[in-house]
Amino acid sequence: MFGMLPFERSNDNVFDTFDNFTRNFFQSSNANLPAFRTDIKDAGDKFVLEAELPGFNKEDIKLDVKDGILTITAEHKEQNDQKDEKGSYIRRERRYGSFTRSFDITGIDEGSITAAYQNGILELNLPKAVPVVPETRRIAID
Repeated sequence: MFGMLPFERSNDNVFDTFDNFTRNFFQSSNANLPAFRTDIKDAGDKFVLEAELPGFNKEDIKLDVKDGILTITAEHKEQNDQKDEKGSYIRRERRYGSFTRSFDITGIDEGSITAAYQNGILELNLPKAVPVVPETRRIAID
């Protein structure tokens, strides 16, 4: 009965069992992987975010803060052309890679965020916002 439901994939065919197993195994193996790996450490008065972005140049990375959301975007384009003496292509390769991740930075002093990029690691220092204590004042009675 369940095999008759629309859009239901049936694994009843003996010859397709292995194909279905490998397809399902590899399909779900990277479903929850983030665009790039990050580590966030609490360093007391700040958080330190380290993002692994190997192969990117500093110019390929953009950091944007809007409405309490930090967005890290890394985009890399590469083109290698080899031509013969007639100007015809012997080999032409193009590569493109783009990654984006966003982080909620509520409780961070957005104006004091600093960033550095070295050896494929982007390091962001995210200082914690100083909590505002409501001011108490006494009102004189006339």
